[in-house]
Amino acid sequence: MLMTLIDTSAWIHSLRPRGDAMVTERVRFLLESGEAVWCPIVKLELWNGARGDHENRVLRDMERDLPELCIDLAVWRVAYDLARKARRRGITAPATDVLIAACARHHAAAIEHDDEHLTALVKL
Repeated sequence: MLMTLIDTSAWIHSLRPRGDAMVTERVRFLLESGEAVWCPIVKLELWNGARGDHENRVLRDMERDLPELCIDLAVWRVAYDLARKARRRGITAPATDVLIAACARHHAAAIEHDDEHLTALVKL
């Protein structure tokens, strides 16, 4: 089964009225095709930034409907390795992005995002 981990940066576009239309369309396609997944750190980032009843309702629906990739010890080990590789190559990325990239890598999922850090991390 194809899986695409949708990063917070892409969810924000799809949840906001003025979000990038191309990113929003890709998220919509992933949802409709059944490829969309998320993970606990993305969920936390979205709940942390949720504004208003509409976004809260959407997040509750997502919790009910979206498959969630676990972040277990194996994912953390991939994250540590990825962080070391990034540092050696002069890439400084937030720990949350490293963890999201590691989660996708561990679970063999693609990542839908609008984030330069993830672009760099995926290439490592």
